[in-house]
Amino acid sequence: MADSWKIYAECSKDQATAALVAYEEDLDWPADWVVTGMEVADHLPDDWTFEVYLDRKPKPADIKRVAALFEGKAPALIVEKLPDTDWVVESQKGVDPIRAGRFHVRTPEHAADPELVDFVIPASQAFGTGQHQTTAGCLAMLDLMKRAGMAARNVADIGTGTGLLAFAALHLWPNAKATASDIDAVCAGVVADNCELNGIPQGAGPGALTMVIADGMADPLLEARGPYDLFIANILAGPLVELAPEFAAAMAPGANLLLAGLLETQEAQVRRAYRALGFRLARRLVNGDWSILWLRKSRVR
Repeated sequence: MADSWKIYAECSKDQATAALVAYEEDLDWPADWVVTGMEVADHLPDDWTFEVYLDRKPKPADIKRVAALFEGKAPALIVEKLPDTDWVVESQKGVDPIRAGRFHVRTPEHAADPELVDFVIPASQAFGTGQHQTTAGCLAMLDLMKRAGMAARNVADIGTGTGLLAFAALHLWPNAKATASDIDAVCAGVVADNCELNGIPQGAGPGALTMVIADGMADPLLEARGPYDLFIANILAGPLVELAPEFAAAMAPGANLLLAGLLETQEAQVRRAYRALGFRLARRLVNGDWSILWLRKSRVR
């Protein structure tokens, strides 16, 4: 296993969120540098940590690049060598189950809640266990869509990670066909394992899930299975804006679009991009610092 290193800072919420925005807007940011920002604790909402993970010892230029993400004077940056551990897996071990709408999401170590729709998502190398505020927010919004009477027959889940949001959509609309995609090849195996664990059929027909690895919409099968009437994209604000025309082209007139992965401070930018393509806001949720948007595509363009 390669060496793992971390550059991190203790800072305010405003500093961390501004640095996250700067990171997303840096088109030349190294693809293998993982960036996170989060609260230190629930009772300390303004105390955050900002972390950058690398697979080698940081050079002075690397530290300077991280510092440049902060507006004004950067907080003190600390460099730390990490043990040989899969930190994505470790960060998800022992997490408490979450409830979002009618859904209960847990790791195998926890018991099911018989009163809720139960999904088991083990700690894995993919994003989307339900613990992150954007994933939980999407589950809550899907539940709200169903309660509002929305129907779905053809679902796409872009940036699926573990497959969780596609699973939820198939539970809510069991006769729909679903296509899930992710840019990370590891997700194919993760989703297949989670389908088996949760009793989700895999295949091309109604009630089943098809998984593809794709960058955005760049996959022939993903394109051929459209147009979609429910389109889910829980990724990042930058790609949401960049891919807006491709997403719109893959959706049927009157289709519903669920967007997440954007900070509340980025919401206006994302909504402008989709408004220009004929989408209008149906509902919005805010979970922590993150916006979850339900948009509807115009029937006439």
